[in-house]
Amino acid sequence: MYRNDWMTVREDEIVRPDGSPGIYGVVDKPHYALVIPYDGERLHLVEQYRYPLGLRRWEFPQGTAPNRQDLDPAELAARELREETGLRAGSMVALGTIDVAPGLSSQRGTAYLATELTEGAHERELEEQDMTTAWFAREEFEKMVRAGEITDAQSLAAWTLLLLHERG
Repeated sequence: MYRNDWMTVREDEIVRPDGSPGIYGVVDKPHYALVIPYDGERLHLVEQYRYPLGLRRWEFPQGTAPNRQDLDPAELAARELREETGLRAGSMVALGTIDVAPGLSSQRGTAYLATELTEGAHERELEEQDMTTAWFAREEFEKMVRAGEITDAQSLAAWTLLLLHERG
């Protein structure tokens, strides 16, 4: 139905469990990586304008490879971290898989915890030129979530995966 460098939209003819025909619209996007940069006390977030919402939003660095490339998730995570924040991680631990919107999209992602961080220059794509970054204490992050300043579903799911990881 539609295709661009980031996604395709398709309409599938389906047969429901009762045998009746139907259709299902699906947004196909490639696997993404999300990274929680953590220095032991603070989390590094990015803020950018999210066009569909018409709002600037804070979230963890995340993204897909250009032109719907299929990259190894760990390689993609390191790339997104470097690209959006300039940070490089000495350690990357996979926290788990996140399905973006399983009733609408086939997109899945892998969340990572990045530690042993060193700073460098960011390498943002053209679409990310308005992006800003900042460090936040864990308490400040949770305050922002409670205040509705952080609403990105993938970031919230990744935070849950991090808390579970820390509990063992």
